[in-house]
Amino acid sequence: MIKHFLKDQKGFSLIELLVVVVIIAILAAIAVPIYMNYVRQARSTEAQSAIAAVRSTFRIHYQTYGSTEDYDIEDALKDTQLGNRTLKNWEFEVVGNPPKKYIATSTEEFPEGEGKQVWYDVDDALYHGYGIDEEIEEEEVLD
Repeated sequence: MIKHFLKDQKGFSLIELLVVVVIIAILAAIAVPIYMNYVRQARSTEAQSAIAAVRSTFRIHYQTYGSTEDYDIEDALKDTQLGNRTLKNWEFEVVGNPPKKYIATSTEEFPEGEGKQVWYDVDDALYHGYGIDEEIEEEEVLD
């Protein structure tokens, strides 16, 4: 009985297998870029959160002392108490006094490599860079 059942079984044709492989390849070609963009956005969120904390620390110092002249990024990072992983992944700098731009640049510890930048422009009140607006990243690469 089992022998008879196996004799009547037919496998898939080569065409059917190729169609399935092509469909899987098309789905992967669509899904992988979407997933990678999602990962970039998630990783840039770490920098955005850290920048927001540093901005808050600078604002508190300004409100308390009326100036940020004697207050630098090292002081702000110490007062902000960011996590060790964030400090390993990102280096921070502040431009201007009072600050006009807060910049986070990825280090070699960052999963996607060093040199990725996320910044907050005070005048625009917007975040820019890695994982946020791809047009700006492409312009940086060309420069």
